[in-house]
Amino acid sequence: MRETQYAGFWIRAGAALIDSVLVLIIIAPLLTFIYGRGYWRGEAFIYGPADVLISYVAPAILVILFWIYKSATPGKLWLNIEIVDAETGGRPSKWQLIKRYLAYYVSLLPFCLGFFAVGSDRRKQGWHDKLAGTLVVRRGKGETSGQEV
Repeated sequence: MRETQYAGFWIRAGAALIDSVLVLIIIAPLLTFIYGRGYWRGEAFIYGPADVLISYVAPAILVILFWIYKSATPGKLWLNIEIVDAETGGRPSKWQLIKRYLAYYVSLLPFCLGFFAVGSDRRKQGWHDKLAGTLVVRRGKGETSGQEV
């Protein structure tokens, strides 16, 4: 068994950036098709039911499904990091992953402090990780998602 290598702030920020770009590539054409180009210049927070589904609900479901089946989002997979249970180092439960996503909102307030906590925490946990009992770790060469670390 190898020593656990926690994924720090910058690699996790990089994974989030990759994920955001991928989501934008998918949702931007859909929103433009439905609402027109004015959608991107408009001042409304929400333009309608399709906006809520495409911009908020679908990305949340996709992220949680990726976490459940791959222990990572595409950005994390590309950067060779994964989410594990903080106690066992194995796969987190579905409930932990749903709780982790909901806890993102706690990490956002105030001023994204819960995300910045990753940079100063001993095990590189954000508030959402602490609340869900998860860690983000680097995968070793040849390891598959969810293996013991």
